[in-house]
Amino acid sequence: MYKIMIVEDDIKITELLQSYLEKYGYQAVITTDFDHVLTQFKEVNPDLVLLDVNLPKYDGYFWCRQIRAVSTCPILFISARSGKMEQVMALENGADDYITKPFHFEVVMAKIGSHLRRNYGIYAHKQGERVIELSGLILQPERLELTYQDIKIELSHKETILLQTLMERPTRIVSRDRLLEKLWDGETFIDANTLNVYMARTRKKLQELGVPDAIETVRGAGYMLKVTWGQVE
Repeated sequence: MYKIMIVEDDIKITELLQSYLEKYGYQAVITTDFDHVLTQFKEVNPDLVLLDVNLPKYDGYFWCRQIRAVSTCPILFISARSGKMEQVMALENGADDYITKPFHFEVVMAKIGSHLRRNYGIYAHKQGERVIELSGLILQPERLELTYQDIKIELSHKETILLQTLMERPTRIVSRDRLLEKLWDGETFIDANTLNVYMARTRKKLQELGVPDAIETVRGAGYMLKVTWGQVE
């Protein structure tokens, strides 16, 4: 049974979410101490987190960063803030999805199911644990890990998909439409500009590994992974 942690200070919404989660066969864990969300997260070790933006003392962006520092579990924001900037901020702080209020609970359950399948279910394991290597850059999709010259960093689920797609077609242009299709797999995505957010985050991760300027933007066409790192001029 998957364990879902609800971090929402609206009691009515929390109770409705709990009811639907239990109806769909999930175990719901409700947060009541909003000063120690990370402590409870570590104690509960949930498979997915539903996180509101407007919370007492610290907002959801803060807690998303705290959780992301110790876990790669899916984090879905649920918020009455519907502006694009709020959604971009959520993604930049480590969220995997953003659901605006008011929402249909069936849609929330569908999104939860989708993220759980991708992280733990048939989609995550049907091909076994893979290793994609390119000029010393090693990607382990099932572990959400990227390694270069013995330095290892963690990726988000969508960063992993993005980098895997580029690594499987090195030195060839991958269109924006292709990347969007891979990232959302038929789901309704927030905005095409969201791809820019994930691309920036992925480039930052590569730079942290000492692989700067590896992803080239091909204006009007898409992106290309240049295999030039580690080469002697």
